[in-house]
Amino acid sequence: MDEKEKVYVISDSVGETAELVVKAVATQFNGGYVEIKRHPYVEDFDDIEDILSVASKSNSIIAYTIVIPTLKEYIDRRSTEEGVIAVDLLNPLLNAFALKFNKIPNHQPKLMRQLDDDYFRKIEAIEFAVKYDDGRDPRGILRADIVLVGVSRTSKTPLSMYLAHKRYKVANVPLVPEVAPPEELFNIPRNKAVGLIISPDQLNAIRTERLKNLGLTTRANYASYERILEELEYAEKIMKRIGCPVINVSNKAVEETADYILDVLKRERSS
Repeated sequence: MDEKEKVYVISDSVGETAELVVKAVATQFNGGYVEIKRHPYVEDFDDIEDILSVASKSNSIIAYTIVIPTLKEYIDRRSTEEGVIAVDLLNPLLNAFALKFNKIPNHQPKLMRQLDDDYFRKIEAIEFAVKYDDGRDPRGILRADIVLVGVSRTSKTPLSMYLAHKRYKVANVPLVPEVAPPEELFNIPRNKAVGLIISPDQLNAIRTERLKNLGLTTRANYASYERILEELEYAEKIMKRIGCPVINVSNKAVEETADYILDVLKRERSS
């Protein structure tokens, strides 16, 4: 292609989609060179007039992704009047969706960007939960949206990951009598932490099964009632010191507990 050949990309959002389509088409013509001029966030007729004025004086095409009906109609009409080829990259598929699936489009710009931002928030929350799982780095306690504390096998990690998928940054800290809890736990608002407790019988059953899966003897201290009662008593003392709400996770699914955590924290933070 001649270097003077240009494509003006117009969008009421970022314009990345239109630019990628233009590049994909350009590769089919002698090496794919075409000069692309991207014009994002076009929101009024004056913006369109400025682009048409330049495009009509050069060897160029307009490619656009506009979902606002008045702007689309204006581009179609004015490009025809100016003799400029303007290609609608979005609305043919938009109309096909509406016709085939019997749904009405929102005609609202920037929705893709909102989806992207939401996706990246979720990824960031998941990475946070992995990094600050099981008390690996107490610095995460101060940065977390939610901090879960409890003895081993109270579903702290599964809850952290489930809540991360809901875009919450979660750190969890195991409470063990022989290990002093990090000081950061006592320097956060009480409505940021949640204590997890469980019945001794259920914890014994869970830990016994865990030992079996690891090929270890079920007589290990880890699953003994004496040890379990000691840990639970210690954990409750720490939770009282933190002043956080406490949730009994006995016989609760992760989803149920997570929803309850969010409900409890919502009430705590609004009170």
